[in-house]
Amino acid sequence: MEIEGLVVADELYRFITEEALPGSGVDAGAFWNGFSDLINEFGPRNRGLLEQRAELQATIDDWHRANRGGALNGAAYRSFLEKIGYIEPRAPEFSITTSNVDPEMADVAGPQLVVPIMNARFALNALNARWGSLYDALYGTDVLGDPPPAGPYEPARGRLVVAWCRGFLDDVVPLSDGSHAYATRYSLADGGLRVRLSSGVTTCLAHPDQLAGYQGTPDSPGAVLLRNNGLHIAIEIDAEHPIGAHDPAGVSDIVMEAAVTTILDLEDSIAAVDAADKALAYRNLLGLTRGDLTADVTKNGQTFTRRLAQDRTYTAPDGSGFTLPGLSLFLARNVGHLMTTPAVLDRDGNEAYEGLVDAMVTTLVACHDLRGPAAGRNSRTGSFYVVKPKMHGSDETAFASDVFDHVEDVLGLPRDTVKIGLMDEERRTTLNLAECIRAARSRIVFINTGFLDRTADEIHTSMEAGPMVPKTRMKAQGWIQAYEDWNVDVGIACGLRGRAQIGKGMWAAPDLMAAMLEEKVGHPMAGADCAWVPSPTAATLHATHYHRVDVAARQDEIARRPPRNLAELLEIPLAPRTDWTPEEIAAELRNNAQGILGYVVRWVDQGIGCSKVLDINDVGLMEDRATCRISSQHIANWLHHGVVDRDQVMETMKRMAVVVDRQNAGDPGYRPMAPAFDGPAFKAACDLVFLGTKQPSGYTEPILHAKRAGLKLRLAGG
Repeated sequence: MEIEGLVVADELYRFITEEALPGSGVDAGAFWNGFSDLINEFGPRNRGLLEQRAELQATIDDWHRANRGGALNGAAYRSFLEKIGYIEPRAPEFSITTSNVDPEMADVAGPQLVVPIMNARFALNALNARWGSLYDALYGTDVLGDPPPAGPYEPARGRLVVAWCRGFLDDVVPLSDGSHAYATRYSLADGGLRVRLSSGVTTCLAHPDQLAGYQGTPDSPGAVLLRNNGLHIAIEIDAEHPIGAHDPAGVSDIVMEAAVTTILDLEDSIAAVDAADKALAYRNLLGLTRGDLTADVTKNGQTFTRRLAQDRTYTAPDGSGFTLPGLSLFLARNVGHLMTTPAVLDRDGNEAYEGLVDAMVTTLVACHDLRGPAAGRNSRTGSFYVVKPKMHGSDETAFASDVFDHVEDVLGLPRDTVKIGLMDEERRTTLNLAECIRAARSRIVFINTGFLDRTADEIHTSMEAGPMVPKTRMKAQGWIQAYEDWNVDVGIACGLRGRAQIGKGMWAAPDLMAAMLEEKVGHPMAGADCAWVPSPTAATLHATHYHRVDVAARQDEIARRPPRNLAELLEIPLAPRTDWTPEEIAAELRNNAQGILGYVVRWVDQGIGCSKVLDINDVGLMEDRATCRISSQHIANWLHHGVVDRDQVMETMKRMAVVVDRQNAGDPGYRPMAPAFDGPAFKAACDLVFLGTKQPSGYTEPILHAKRAGLKLRLAGG
């Protein structure tokens, strides 16, 4: 469809005109005119920023080639980066001015789910994960020491679950005397909680203000709602429930306020390569925004329709009624500045930058939440939250803010309606984080760290400096902890407390919940308001960490520590020695190659952008393009510096393709890569490695998109 100087693919045009515009309060003519201006006027600026990236990278490559072989002089290196503008001048201190921020983003610390928007069932599950059963999360995972047994309910395991939960309650919502383990009755009297113990003694909460409300009647509540560190815990009481019938107090479950926020991902965790894919992503976002998205689910031979949950209603201790959101507050992660999309062509027939298309269409969809009958379903303060990934430096952040200025004007929205979540996952952004925040200081609502993309950019930026340490040793490098601390230090210094989130990255092993409980408490301890989790179950368990750690208090402590410095961040993770044994090199190659192939084969052949992929040890790990980026860049680095050769890499890729084929043998939709090794997926995986040094910033998108789009075209008979 040709309209206002654009060529828009039919699938996207129909979605916008027939579904997104009606009810949005936006005039169709104004939309298309403004959309055309966005694509045609901002496109050249977008292109210029990418050219600046490439010029800086070429200059850095030249410097490393000229200085390779000697000890890296930190002062000279920093001076060079400052001279070329890679490190920006630091301006006076400031605080962000973001306003109209929902409490879930400004005040409440808790888990953050990330979910691919193209999978409706996953997206519904994620928003419904605002509340989760702690009983189910413990019973169904390895937290108790072993994975759950197959077959019917096991009472002995159930008793372990109950004991764990009672101990947790004692830790975070303790009684003034005794233990929740000995409770035989919960009731309310005189505006406070009364707990009768098996000894016959009646006690109360050690901190009475932790009582938030109840359901049912004071004398016989169906639920007791407690609050700690801003999060809620509901003790569900039902003596007729199969679990409650065997509990002295009739407790049938402990329900946690869990995924406080969710990122609906249009970027790394999906495979959207054409107009049909983009329309599906936008359509699901619209359905979640309006509240009418559904998905049919079949379990145990039964089919049912999954819908969005309702709000939860309680009575306060003073007798007044109130409701709590039943859904996680969502953010929409748009794509970055790099990729273009065939869904829209500009006036010269060039593909439009996908980030510009996302900005216009996702904000149009958000208008259904910002005005009209559905207003306030997601944001109760009239904001729309957009996560912007893969931006390099403050100029690119300022450009994103300017884009949303234009979008707001076209759609008739007040300035700064669109809030920006800034992902600190590229080296130039890390080094200039304060200036990036300054560039969007009236919009910024989120910063976070992402180890995988950040490490991949570290490797690519310093590709010419020399061979890197093995990927398995990367987390032990000094710059990593400096980077994690720096992000929090800068966020606090720029006034994010009480206005915006400071976040941490993903727990990638959804089946290893015992390890997650042990390790991920480090994220709130690091001062992070939120940290990413891969599933509703993980969100429920991770929520326990935010009851045990008062993040606001931790941020107060962190604000008093000496901040990290640029010298620590500029330490390149070069290998101090490369005389690894042949087996050490082979093991590193196998690990990287298997991860690349396991992810790429699903991305290219099946259009799955994020899934649980078995690693070389058959452990299921959540993989997306960030994990693929670091693995491919690491092999490319070793290949570039002669640690391995092309024949060795190719032989390993073929051997690992056989392993991946075996791991996917039970998938009827899977196409084996061996023995021909000539399919688009295997070729894409090889290109990511052998062409890795030439990919812009080491990104995987150009190769993956081309191979997936070509396959779709062939399957369609094009």
